[in-house]
Amino acid sequence: MAGVMIQGTGSDVGKSVLVAGLCRLLTNRGMRVRPFKAQNMSNNAAVCADGGEIGRAQALQAMACRVAPTTDMNPVLLKPQSDRTSQLVVGGRVTGVMRAGDYRARRPKLLVEVLAAYRRLRAEADIVVVEGAGSPAEINLRAGDIANMGFARAAGVLVVLAGDIDRGGVIASLVGTQAVIDPADAAMIRGFLVNKFRGDPALFDDGRAEIVARTGWRDIGLVPWLADAARLPAEDAVALGRGVEGSEGPLIAVPMLSRIANFDDFDALAHDPAVRLRMIPPGQPLPGDAALVILPGTKATIADLAFLREQGWDIDLAAHVRRGGRVLGICGGYQMLGHRIADPDGIEGSAGSVAGLGLLPVETVIAATKTTRPVTGALLGGAAFAGYEIHAGVTQVAPGTPSFLRFDDGTADGAIARDGQIAGCYVHGLFDRTSARTALLAGIGAAADPLDRHEAVDAALDGVAAALEQALDIGALLDIAGEAA
Repeated sequence: MAGVMIQGTGSDVGKSVLVAGLCRLLTNRGMRVRPFKAQNMSNNAAVCADGGEIGRAQALQAMACRVAPTTDMNPVLLKPQSDRTSQLVVGGRVTGVMRAGDYRARRPKLLVEVLAAYRRLRAEADIVVVEGAGSPAEINLRAGDIANMGFARAAGVLVVLAGDIDRGGVIASLVGTQAVIDPADAAMIRGFLVNKFRGDPALFDDGRAEIVARTGWRDIGLVPWLADAARLPAEDAVALGRGVEGSEGPLIAVPMLSRIANFDDFDALAHDPAVRLRMIPPGQPLPGDAALVILPGTKATIADLAFLREQGWDIDLAAHVRRGGRVLGICGGYQMLGHRIADPDGIEGSAGSVAGLGLLPVETVIAATKTTRPVTGALLGGAAFAGYEIHAGVTQVAPGTPSFLRFDDGTADGAIARDGQIAGCYVHGLFDRTSARTALLAGIGAAADPLDRHEAVDAALDGVAAALEQALDIGALLDIAGEAA
């Protein structure tokens, strides 16, 4: 068989989790499975072994397939830098900054890259599970589309359409999609599923029958609310405000910058009962009782530093430091903690130079050359970590300043000030490995949970797969994939 594509009636209907679950389900059945998403828009990126970038969701889906992620799994990645511009990553490498109109003109050429990547994956797998983007019902975007029906028709991949019953109107969203899209596009859809159902499934039997009657599509199943999905990394920043504090431990506060990136850095903290993690939305002050404030990564450091100051968070942070609170900066947050940030060539926006927060003796110059690589090493105290770097910038540390960590190749990264009260580095994923999380949380008087984040995510994938095995007609899904072969 070839592949099957999961498209959605809208954004955030659960496509990424469904694809990850199906990848693990089919892998557990002994099949060689690969994930694929033609075009992704996200500042949550992963780094492959060759240094190429892809969306974090595709890295999770690769993990579900028990294979290493590759750039073929997400050949086109858009990383928003402002409301009107995005960094364009093709085949894992940055090719420039694009405005929306420029990107629309370039999409037909990108389709060639997309199809080549898909065919390479298809050649090495029994089945490719493809994730759509947004919704095919966005017919204003259909011309030149490479993410949904444009790809499906060019690659000959049939589609199962997913609707989200939790947000309401799922019958209208599924039936309405068929009504508004081109008939040739509609012919690519061979089945539907309803996601995020709560309660007695029998209560929606008549609704499912009505969808079949009105569309002629096969009913693939009714997916319950997946509790295990909450333990998986979220792809979109829209999910950041949904966390619930369930601990009495020390409070860790993370300001939600306007271009926050790689925010799954904090997933391990969100699921660790030893601490309380609170994402602070714009308009709210940093809490005065926080033991640790973490400045996260960002796609536009200078712009988000201005955003941070607009919220008054710089004043809150200064008060936090005076009270003896700890501060950690990661990637763009590390750059902000320094004395100065310069972007002479306008790599992330307008060219210029600004004063940083002045909490670390470092200065950064944003450069065109981008560092993207997986890394391993140890914190200053010897605790091992495994993570990745993904940044455009060179940071100079003042002589005599202690480094925050050391890589296995012997080079150092980051800086520490005020006897460990302030620290920063470029490494993402610091909290995932239990040894590093234990050392970092010990500084605020918390005893980290011993569960390794990788093991927790792997178990959650198995849980999602088991739920999908019960809820979906997998035979029908495989029939659809085989029909397209």
